[in-house]
This record gives sequence, C-alpha cells and structure tokens, in this order.
Amino acid sequence: MPREYRPARSVRVLLAEDHGMRRGALAVLLGMEPDLDVVAQVATGDAIVDAALVHRPDVALLDIELPGMSGLDAAAALRDEVPDCRVLILATFAGPDRLRLAMEAGAVGFLVKDGPVEDLTAAIRRVLTGETVIDPALAAAAHGASTGTKTGTSPLTARERDVLRASADGTTVAAVATALRLPESAVHDLLSSAIDKTATRDRAEALREARRRGWL
Repeated sequence: MPREYRPARSVRVLLAEDHGMRRGALAVLLGMEPDLDVVAQVATGDAIVDAALVHRPDVALLDIELPGMSGLDAAAALRDEVPDCRVLILATFAGPDRLRLAMEAGAVGFLVKDGPVEDLTAAIRRVLTGETVIDPALAAAAHGASTGTKTGTSPLTARERDVLRASADGTTVAAVATALRLPESAVHDLLSSAIDKTATRDRAEALREARRRGWL
C-alpha cells in the first residue's frame, strides 16, 4: 500500500536527456519546486550509473532514447547498482511493448514528455510513496494490447506513413527522399519518429507493426 508522501529532506533527482536545451529547461522547472533538487544531469545513457553512484538520487528521470545506452538498459543497470533509486522513463511516444519492457527493467513510472510539468512533479512524489505511475494513454494502450484489441486512431502522421510505405522494399533513404521530394534529413527524422511511435527497432519492424495495427 502506498505510504504518505512526507520527505524529510529535498528529493534528489537525476535527469538524463540528450537534448541540452530541453534538459536545462526541465532542470530549471524541477528546481523551482521546494521539495525537489536536481543533483545530476547527464546527456548519455552510459553516464547514468556513474552519476547515480556519486550523487545517490532518490529518483532518476530517464529519456527512453539516449546515446551510449538506452533509458531501458540504464533502468535495468540502476536496479542492480542503485536499487534505492526509483526510475521514471520519459518518452516522446511509446506503445505497450516499450511500457512492458520498462516495467521489466525495474522502472516504476512511464510518462509522455509533452505532458504538463505538474504531472511529472506529481509522479516523482507518487513513486516515492510506493506507487507505480503510468501515463493514462499508455495504460489504455497497454490494456488494449493485452486484450488483443487494436489501439484506435493511428499516431502516425501522413508523412510518416508515406516514408514507411516508400521504404517497404528496403529502398535507401536517398531513394525515398527523391521519390517523395523531401530532404534526406527529413526522411531520417520521419523514419525515426515512426520507429519510436511503433516501439520498434528499425524501419522494417516499424512497417510490419504499423500494418499489424491497421495504421497503414
């Protein structure tokens, strides 16, 4: 049963985010809370455990996609190396599969990045009382997956669907860019976003998953 939230001191927070401006802005917002103290900021996944061993955070906020080591792998490492640290995974978009993997890795929370900062600060406090905090949309998607139902409206944009279809036969990014009259950088970004939204590892898996869910 969750216990009442009554911190005897400021809650020590580790923040892992590879986008410097986003990391800095979030650190400032969290630092404005009277009971939260951002004691460490890292930009890569492989720096998380070392920072946690030095600063001993109560809560670690980990971006799911980090260079060096993913947030999921870092969560599992923290579970072994710093077991008292609660882990909250943050993602731009994530499906039921990633939510399941995060829970298996020892995370006690999973939130979407673009949510209100008030939800994040509340989640930090809630996990310290023993609760597991999951973004409501992700929880609903996970329930739909577990019952074998489709997840409703596709999260993919029209352009993301276009690049997935255009790369169906292993076509190069350059060829896709030429066919769709887009810069190669834009194709890379769209494919990366589609992979993230389908919770897969590459564009071939993203295409299969999007088709399976009826999103294409």
